[in-house]
Amino acid sequence: MTKDDRLAFRFDCGAVWLNLLATRGRTFSAAPVERLATPARLAEWLERCELSPARPPGQGDLHRTWTLREALRSLALATVEERPPPADAVAHLSAFLREHDDPVRLSADDRLRREPPLTTAHALARIARQAVDQMTGSDRLALKSCPEPDCRGVFVDPPGRRRWCPSPACASRGRVRALRARRRNVAPSAPPGADDGRSPSPQP
Repeated sequence: MTKDDRLAFRFDCGAVWLNLLATRGRTFSAAPVERLATPARLAEWLERCELSPARPPGQGDLHRTWTLREALRSLALATVEERPPPADAVAHLSAFLREHDDPVRLSADDRLRREPPLTTAHALARIARQAVDQMTGSDRLALKSCPEPDCRGVFVDPPGRRRWCPSPACASRGRVRALRARRRNVAPSAPPGADDGRSPSPQP
């Protein structure tokens, strides 16, 4: 995988807020991959999510996005693992939503539309509310996390059949590791002519 491939945005996790979590790859490794490294990259990601704000994001918006993303990540993992959510993440998310009210204003031309967010913070508020709706309702039961320890990416898996996250790299690493483990556990065959314990007793 090339460096450019690693920095490519992912939109395969099943929801916009989960795709936001995927803007940081291999989060729990010694060398995580930051896909939102600049305000311009954040602007590009928001545009592809159809959430471009009226005012383009700046450096402060980038740091705000990072902080919200990691709060949502910790809450998502707690939801998947069915354990109490971290209090600091709950407090941060609650405060963020209180501070950034984004009323729903609809328009209709060729299809139903919502007016663009005024600021990056308002765009993030829409994403955060999507996350809250999914984590507090029955849809949370379809959430799953990747078993790769350096990834632990959260994704939607309604059938419950997917083992790894949609990243091909995680599935590849996991399968290789499982194959090596099976090979280690296979007992070596006995060499030809070795006594297998079934040879007849010597005649007196």
